Order: sequence, then structure tokens, then C-alpha cells
Amino acid sequence: MKKAIFLFISLSLLLIGCSNNNTEQSVAAENQSDTTNSSNTIPSYYNDYILNPQVSDDRSIQDVGESSRDKRGELTLQAIKNDSQTYKIDSIELTIREAKILHFKPDYSLIDFFHSYTHDEEFDFVKMFVEIKNTSDKPLKFAPAAIISTSAGEKKTWEDDIYLEELNGEIEANETKKGNVGFIIKKSKIDFIEITTSDVFNEKEEKLSDAEKIKLEF
Repeated sequence: MKKAIFLFISLSLLLIGCSNNNTEQSVAAENQSDTTNSSNTIPSYYNDYILNPQVSDDRSIQDVGESSRDKRGELTLQAIKNDSQTYKIDSIELTIREAKILHFKPDYSLIDFFHSYTHDEEFDFVKMFVEIKNTSDKPLKFAPAAIISTSAGEKKTWEDDIYLEELNGEIEANETKKGNVGFIIKKSKIDFIEITTSDVFNEKEEKLSDAEKIKLEF
């Protein structure tokens, strides 16, 4: 009888151990779901950035031709400009950390979301990772990319942004925002893009400064 009880307890402990191992493996798989196939280090300016729910994670792909895949889909890098530049527009400091042209194959679960932008099941888009700092002691209103024009003649507005990371609009005194803006394009073989920011306004909607035009060459 004692042997039977001992065998039962041993078997129970073994099953519990297997269950714990499976749970740990499941958690580890979840934590790795947003990793890419790249061995590149993620640039430090992405620290504290929360991954976008619609667009795949491109942070670590820094070499042309490199691809990454996660639960949102698959990305391939076609062009990159990653030398940070800062522009002063009244009391706004706009830093463009990087600009990329990417080919995206969204996961099937996201097709409906992207149908409001395109009916293609895979497409190219241009994106910028930006930081916006309000250096004044009063709230301001600003958009980092009100209009995007490409060397191929395409034009997009802030309403076409696929990232929707709330970078447009009011920015509090001494606040810094950072994130992505991105726009689907039909022609990916382009030499440059030209970004037109919004004007800078105060909280009373009074214009403080004209928009800035910024040209980024690939």
C-alpha cells in the first residue's frame, strides 16, 4: 500500500513539473512573439517605445534587404536613412531619428484595418521615427508630418498615417513625444521624400510659426 501511495505522489509531482514547464515555455513564446529575425541591436532611441498594434516591429532591421516577421506580418527593408537630424520650429524641436521604406505583408487578421488605406494585400510604405519636444512653458499644437511628398510625385497627408500613434495635436509644456508616422506608397523606388510639418499654434489656436519643409534623401 505504501509503495502504491509513493508511486502516486511521484507521478503527481512529475505531472505538475511537466505542467509548469509547459506554462513557462508558453510565456517565453509570448515574450518572443515580437522579436525579429535580425541580429542587429535595437537603437537606443527606441527605449520605452510601445510596439504598434497594426504594423510589424522593424526596430532591429537596419540593413537593406533584411526581413523580420512577427504576429502582425512580415517586413522587408528596401531603403533607410538613419542619421538623426533635429529641426527647430518656434519652440518645437523635431528630431527625425530614421526614415525607412518597407515592404509589408500584413497578417490576415489585419487586412480589414488596412483596407481603409489600400485594397492590396501587401504594399510598400515610408515611415519615420520621430521625437517632438516642446521647449516652452506653455502647451503647443503641432503635427510632425502634415504632408508627405515623394520624388515619384505621390502626396499623402496626416490623415493617411497608418501608425496612429497620437503624435499630432497638443503637446504639453516641456513634454517629449516619440513614435512612428507612416504612409503607404505605390512607388517604392524613390530618391527622396519631402515632409511638410504643420504650423505651430498655441492653445488659443494662434499661429506662432510657419510650417517647415524637410527633405530626406535615401
